[in-house]
Amino acid sequence: MEKLRLEFVVKKSMDDPKSNVICLTSITNNNRTFLMPEEFQPAKLHDTLIKTQTFQKVKTTLQKRNDRRQVWFTLTPEICGTYIDEDGNMQFKGYLLEESTQETRTLPSTSGISEEALTRILENFAEKKNSSKSDNIKKLTERIVLEKFNNKMSNVSQWMAIFESECIRVGIEEDTKKIEALRLFLEDSCLDWYSSRLIKCTVNSEWSTWKENFCETYADRGWSPVRYAMLFKYRQGSLLEYALKKEKLLLEVNKSMDNNTTLIDLIATGLPNFIADKINRTSLKETKDLFNNIRGLEHLVNKKNSGIKMKGLENKIKDRDGSYKPCRICEKENKGNRYHSESLCWYKNKNNDKQKRDQIKTVNNSELETELNEINPKN
Repeated sequence: MEKLRLEFVVKKSMDDPKSNVICLTSITNNNRTFLMPEEFQPAKLHDTLIKTQTFQKVKTTLQKRNDRRQVWFTLTPEICGTYIDEDGNMQFKGYLLEESTQETRTLPSTSGISEEALTRILENFAEKKNSSKSDNIKKLTERIVLEKFNNKMSNVSQWMAIFESECIRVGIEEDTKKIEALRLFLEDSCLDWYSSRLIKCTVNSEWSTWKENFCETYADRGWSPVRYAMLFKYRQGSLLEYALKKEKLLLEVNKSMDNNTTLIDLIATGLPNFIADKINRTSLKETKDLFNNIRGLEHLVNKKNSGIKMKGLENKIKDRDGSYKPCRICEKENKGNRYHSESLCWYKNKNNDKQKRDQIKTVNNSELETELNEINPKN
């Protein structure tokens, strides 16, 4: 049995623009499509179709404006008499339907959008897509977990390897996008290198060229970073802060360093001896075990530092009200308020030495004068 393919579209009502109506926009018969004029498109004018179960399905399916469906209807005698005349022409209520010669011409009649308007929409979409490329790169790079590169970095190859792996993780795989993303992870004079490289190679060059030049430019072939990392020791402050910084320095030099032995030994040897001797080396399996032990020994360092401070206060002189008295010798010398014992004042000892030197000069001058007077003038 023959069938017709009918296209239905939800459009705004001609009587009330705020309401929607289902419209029959075209009829396809034997691969030939015929357009329905707008004044005949509302489904309420097609009594033969409304009575069918197929149309009830269409009515249930199309709910929102601009929704469309192409549906097959069996060519019953009622439908055939409504849309096909005795000569086989497609018609509706005595109006001969126009055959669509181009597939694109159905767009204005079915969606209500002209070709010019559609072209304008596509152009705007293309412009927005191009303008949003940089925004997309920015959003992707915000997910990258990596410290920005500067001249202080000691291992450029290791940093570059992490950068490439992070780019793959967030979906930055094209060479152009990698080059654009690299700029967002450079600082200080490295940005000048990027600008110069951009003039020479442009963004459209190969990523391997940029990578090779970057690694050659900032490769540190000396021993200074290694020596600094290995010999870095605890001086003052928090023990845990020292340990974390030492670990970072060592990993920057060599990421593949053995975490279970070498890394732990190098961090521990930088601790004060009285701290390191309280840690059981055989119980340390990972660096986190060492950090836990170090945190438990922070009070020893704090106690020692507080002892040094109290020792410095022992030589201070208190007034009757309990407050510390400033040194009068320093006040006399206009050296500000300094709180220490006058017997230990540096300026007092300095003044005593000066007085002794002046006394020696006076004695020597008197003795010289006496000797000169005893000398016989005739000689």
